[in-house]
Amino acid sequence: MTILFEKQQNGVARITLNRPDVHNAFNEQMISDLTDAFAELEKCSKTRMVILSGKGKSFCAGADLDWMKRAAGFSSGENYADAIRLSDMLNALHKLKQLTITSVQGAVMGGGLGLVSCSDIVIAKSKTKFALSEVNLGLIPATISPFVIEAIGARQAKRYFQTGEFFDSQQALKMGLIHEISESNETLEKIVNIALKSAPEAMQKSKSLVLEISGKSITDQLRQDTASRIAKIRAGDEAKEGLQAFFDKRKADWIKDV
Repeated sequence: MTILFEKQQNGVARITLNRPDVHNAFNEQMISDLTDAFAELEKCSKTRMVILSGKGKSFCAGADLDWMKRAAGFSSGENYADAIRLSDMLNALHKLKQLTITSVQGAVMGGGLGLVSCSDIVIAKSKTKFALSEVNLGLIPATISPFVIEAIGARQAKRYFQTGEFFDSQQALKMGLIHEISESNETLEKIVNIALKSAPEAMQKSKSLVLEISGKSITDQLRQDTASRIAKIRAGDEAKEGLQAFFDKRKADWIKDV
């Protein structure tokens, strides 16, 4: 199996890239398996967050060498189909309704950096090395570019897309690619425990809010849209329960369920 996929009773799903012998490099099967896992999670009402990690020394070292050799002989149409499958998988992660937390170590390159860019929260070990090294092979990071540029901005992307140089966790933190540097799982578990106290529907609506409003100009239409969103959610059962629990000085129902 190229990935390990487990849904736990507490509403947390865990996906582990499972090709440690090749530093979890992408091939067609891994892309397909991840796509299927994300599709299943999108339909799952009980899963509240997804933790993505990589087994072994590295999170993901980019594209598998055998896959790249085969792709060199593909027709233009075959190369496009191959690229769109990767793009569809990344987009599924990017838009996944659940909170996504990715933990990385070792090498994070190419498509692996794409996964990181599509994640809501990223935690990296201090010695993690990142690179967009496609240019060193005469390629460009085109398929992952929308997600990477959104994560780090055009200014940083122009540098690292063209140099292909490695950068460390401190630089990744400074660029906004990752959120935390930690050597243990304590930071990850702390974030999970904090997030499990949040209202499930409100979490999903908050994520949609960011995805749909990011980059838009502040117009009258946008302000009316955001006002409509809060008005609608205030009238919902979850908000009523949350406010009542606050006034009653008790835990909300969704905390009792996890």
